[in-house]
Amino acid sequence: MSRKINKREFLKYAFLGSCVCSLGAGKVHAFTKSFSANDELWKWSKLSKYYIETPRGVKCLICPNECTLKEGEVGDCRSRVNYQNKIYSIGYGNPCSLHVDPIEKKPLYHFLPESKTFSLAVAGCNLACLNCQNWQISQVSPKETRNYDLMPLEVYKQANYYECKSIAYTYSEPIAFYEYFLDSSKIAHEHGIKNVMVSAGYIKEKPLREVAKYVDAANIDLKSFDDDIYARLNGGSLQPILETLKILKEEGVWLEITNLIVPEWTDNLDMIKRMCDWLYKNGFENTPLHFSRFTPMYKLNHLPTTPVSVLNNAREIAQNAGLNYVYIGNVPGSNAQNTICPKCKKVVIERKGYRILQNNIENGKCKSCNEPIAGVWE
Repeated sequence: MSRKINKREFLKYAFLGSCVCSLGAGKVHAFTKSFSANDELWKWSKLSKYYIETPRGVKCLICPNECTLKEGEVGDCRSRVNYQNKIYSIGYGNPCSLHVDPIEKKPLYHFLPESKTFSLAVAGCNLACLNCQNWQISQVSPKETRNYDLMPLEVYKQANYYECKSIAYTYSEPIAFYEYFLDSSKIAHEHGIKNVMVSAGYIKEKPLREVAKYVDAANIDLKSFDDDIYARLNGGSLQPILETLKILKEEGVWLEITNLIVPEWTDNLDMIKRMCDWLYKNGFENTPLHFSRFTPMYKLNHLPTTPVSVLNNAREIAQNAGLNYVYIGNVPGSNAQNTICPKCKKVVIERKGYRILQNNIENGKCKSCNEPIAGVWE
């Protein structure tokens, strides 16, 4: 099911703009709840250190789901299994998606602008969002995707070969392939390549603090500011995400936040105001906030696209709350993708899509007024 990827093959996919995600190509294994010792995915397994044995089964301690698994059972993320009273990841070294992206696509607007990032994903996710844009890989197991054999050292080598300044663990959910994410990040860190975590942030404190030592930047999807919506829309809860934001800030990880505004679900402006007020009061005034436009897909394909007026209202609320860098995503041609100096109000970075038209930041400061612009610029 998995096979080696060579540089010529990767080059073909990466620079034709086609993600190496071959779902449905060739024969794949059907997902089952149980798992056996004879399953070929054991080649891509890794023992977890975040679990405990209980009278009801082995409890995984990577994320707040705390799945308790009996022998052979697979967790909610579809990538962790109980075998002989131990938790193993079956998403180690077998990515289903690979690509070279602009860093702005993550989106990260204040981190090494115009640089390339080597993006990878393994199938699986510990949430179950009704609006997931990558549901073909996030809502399935590594048993259901066509994968490539790419161990952590090879991840670094590929990123280095294509002159990427960073590796982005993205597209699905890096928490679901935590061990692969962690080991790849350690090797990249040792060799001077940055690590980027693109995640919903639904993770427990101990594993987060461990991997954060090697993560340089993160974009966390703060899906709403309501616990009931998190439960019904995403299958999770709000408080662990808020703790993740605080921990990443404490650990010195450059952080940006995305809030997807979904009509009828997360478009309540009072709720958005509560979210922005919380961010300001908790010291995130210089953390870029990206309001992203929803487009119908997956289980919410009956809903309309988010009106631009709602996105503009949300941005105004965030700015009035004291947030300095607020953006609108998925609206081509919008001026709200430019970075504005919070002091002199001049454009310091002008963007068009993922391209930068002008960059007026010098030594981390606005060229016009010398105001520091929060971010990692070199």
